[in-house]
Amino acid sequence: MKIIRTEEDYDLALARLDEIFDAKPDTPDGDELEVLSLLLEKYEKEHHAIELPSPIEAIKFRMEQAGLRQADLIPYIGSSAKVSEVLSGKRSLTISMMKALHRDFGIPAEVFLGVNADVKVASFGDPGRLPWAEMVKRGWLRDFTGTVAEAKADAHNLVAKLFHPSAQKCLEPALYRRSIRSKSPMDDAAVTAWTARVITLACDKATPTKFQRKAMDKSFTEPLVKLSFLDNGPFLAQEYLLKHGIHLVFEKHLPKTKIDGAATMLPDGTPVIGLSLRFDRLDNFWFNLFHELGHIALHFDDDDVLFVDDFSSESKDIELEADEWGKEALIPTSVWKSAGPLTNEASVKRFAQSLGITPAIVAGRLRFERQNYRILTDLVGSGEVRKHFENM
Repeated sequence: MKIIRTEEDYDLALARLDEIFDAKPDTPDGDELEVLSLLLEKYEKEHHAIELPSPIEAIKFRMEQAGLRQADLIPYIGSSAKVSEVLSGKRSLTISMMKALHRDFGIPAEVFLGVNADVKVASFGDPGRLPWAEMVKRGWLRDFTGTVAEAKADAHNLVAKLFHPSAQKCLEPALYRRSIRSKSPMDDAAVTAWTARVITLACDKATPTKFQRKAMDKSFTEPLVKLSFLDNGPFLAQEYLLKHGIHLVFEKHLPKTKIDGAATMLPDGTPVIGLSLRFDRLDNFWFNLFHELGHIALHFDDDDVLFVDDFSSESKDIELEADEWGKEALIPTSVWKSAGPLTNEASVKRFAQSLGITPAIVAGRLRFERQNYRILTDLVGSGEVRKHFENM
């Protein structure tokens, strides 16, 4: 192995990288992969990229340039204490702060995203770690007809093909701040790829109306829940949400992830819900959907955060809040308590019919509360969701 000095050396190194890309650590190939990655990184920094300043460096430079004091940043960051913490690196910038600084200070978005000026896509860390085999198989790369090996070899350039150019602006918030709920480690690169795909699909389609968070009351939730009573309820739910300014996108989860759903907000304030339909059941669909709606109703007031959920895991406080919001919207506690004994399929069906909703919602709640998933299996709507959507 030698130092990379020319473009020919660089191309040969990339080809070798592709050959040993899946090498295990602490093996000869694994050691070579580690050294080769460092050599490639060094060459790329020197020849293929302009190093961007850190966000803090950029802010301090603009302050010096404009003769500003820390107090002048308070309208953008929130308080003198927060300004001090941000400038000292003790506090992370939120998306709302970044938007304001980008708009009024003229700091390029690329600085906040950690990408080079000539690659206007969200930062993916090491693009080589993305699930290229699955992305090629699913046709996520626009106009790309090569092999998986060719995709991996050209990972840095092909990242841009994951998205329509008009969608790149939509990726900034959600890929920067994430809250992941999962009981087992997820492949971060795969989560990023799935997230980017969902956001891109949403950004490609305009909503007919502007989303209004204050409208997320009973007049919004009750008609949505009642759609569950219809055979094509999941499909109608997608249309209903779009008419209310909310994108509902379906995309299968990727290997090494257990994503059930996610919620985020586009830069223009349009909410996006992504569902993987990992479990093809009506009870799961309606619970997941209303959980993500709970995040939108409760947790997007100030900052743009992406919530990624694996519902088989234990909940954090913020997830419990979304759980509770969704449960209350599906069947209010007062109504649930008045249901009387729900001991068999007939009683569950009668109660659901009295509410005008699918029995799957009632059965799913009973199974969860009793922690007995062997009961009411014929009522949860197995195999009744994916069939309504293409490629699922």
